[in-house]
Amino acid sequence: MNPLNPKKMLLTKWTAVKPVAKQKHFLVNRVIQPEQPTDPIESVEIEAVFSKATQVIRWRELQDDSVWRQGWV
Repeated sequence: MNPLNPKKMLLTKWTAVKPVAKQKHFLVNRVIQPEQPTDPIESVEIEAVFSKATQVIRWRELQDDSVWRQGWV
């Protein structure tokens, strides 16, 4: 997998390898900025395309190929 840059993840598309509650396709709709500007970005908010449900996850979780695939597969 290509290295991910959290600053460039906004509006990227992701597919869950094992869908939960029929949620498979997600979109990064917000990169959560840290309180201190010098701190690294830790989290992103993803939105399910079908239900519009959102959840906050650590952006590094998206690098796990056993859980997430980049793009809509």
